[in-house]
Amino acid sequence: MIFTAQQSQQIKSSVRGSARDQLYEMLKEKILRLELEPGTKISEKEIAEQLHISRTPVREAFLKLAQEELLDIIPQSGTIVSRINLEHVEEGRFIREVVEKEVAVLACTKLRQDHLFEMEKNIAMQELCAEKGNFLELFELDEKFHQLIYDGCRMSRSWKMVQSLNSHFNRLRVLRLSSDLDWDIIISHHKQIYRLIANKEAEKVRQVMEEHLRLVEIEKDVLKRQYPHYFV
Repeated sequence: MIFTAQQSQQIKSSVRGSARDQLYEMLKEKILRLELEPGTKISEKEIAEQLHISRTPVREAFLKLAQEELLDIIPQSGTIVSRINLEHVEEGRFIREVVEKEVAVLACTKLRQDHLFEMEKNIAMQELCAEKGNFLELFELDEKFHQLIYDGCRMSRSWKMVQSLNSHFNRLRVLRLSSDLDWDIIISHHKQIYRLIANKEAEKVRQVMEEHLRLVEIEKDVLKRQYPHYFV
């Protein structure tokens, strides 16, 4: 079963539009967290039956996920969770690097003390997650750390734009964390980024952010060898 009893009840009790949106969000989270692995076949009919809802909101959620390239709807064959496409990974990573280096520079003059404090708290929680081996929570904190920089610069729309292009990149990042490939270097970079922004060292933070967002370039070939069935 894809959904827990609680999730099923939550969707089932929703009105149609809300059911579609909740189903979309839950499926997207499961795909991004690799709970639904790349290549997994999923059925519109089976999900509708499990949730005791009509197939219409399920179909609409599937179509939205297909538009985001998280599902492949194959005529006469069925629907599968899309495999990770390394060309999409690199395109999304490239766009994020170009934008985020400049946002980090802007943060040197824009971020207030309360934003810096939130970043510092976030890093402390990252260290705790690394200690406990909780890679999914570490991923969420990693995301939040970067979002705090955008939000502090009043560039939340830019964060959403970047995220819309990064579904394949983000799945590779989750896979990286689940494979335990040196979490310390990620947290070390975050500490450097925080310190450089706090000290208003714009050129240095641009360099570190570039290095940080290229980590996956070094490791993607290792991951593809370990999980060849996850990739196109």
